Amino acid sequence: MLISKILEEIENIPEDQLPELDNIIHDFRLSIHSTSESPRTPGRLKGTLGEAFFDPLPELELSNTAKLSLS
Repeated sequence: MLISKILEEIENIPEDQLPELDNIIHDFRLSIHSTSESPRTPGRLKGTLGEAFFDPLPELELSNTAKLSLS
């Protein structure tokens, strides 16, 4: 069984390294639960945009963007 293999690996880790392993396992477990509990909602930003966001782009930036899209 896989659990036996994992436990065997853990038994071979030095005692002073176990707190670090515990942190890794804990963080991994939290990351699994956090992704399944709250699905990402694309296009929804928290906070507000300043008025500068809607200002026209400078000509230099527009010309660089055009060059990149043509490449």
